[in-house]
Amino acid sequence: EIEKKHPVVVESYEDKLFQRIKEITGNQIEVDENRLLTEVAVFADKIDISEEITRLKSHVGQIRENLNKTEPVGRKLDFILQEMYREINTIASKSPDSTISYYVVEVKSEIEKMREQVQNVE
Repeated sequence: EIEKKHPVVVESYEDKLFQRIKEITGNQIEVDENRLLTEVAVFADKIDISEEITRLKSHVGQIRENLNKTEPVGRKLDFILQEMYREINTIASKSPDSTISYYVVEVKSEIEKMREQVQNVE
């Protein structure tokens, strides 16, 4: 859901920025489209979470792999979950969107539940 919502955040920012400029200038000044696009591009780069999402997906794959092993994997799973927690925290710090913030809290809660369960895995 976070991955789906993220592109909409950038589009919304562009719309809000354009509207805010119109409000401030009283629609008296024509907006420089190139400057507006530059600002949106800088914002999009600043809040880009694609790397974090890619790493989260990789961590999920690693968890699945490890759950199928017959050797002890508890510590390894705990480490992977710790890394997932870091990634989701980075997403939280980068995203200004309240819906994404809601999903981040949900993911954090699930990761914590999993970490508690992993403590009992050999």
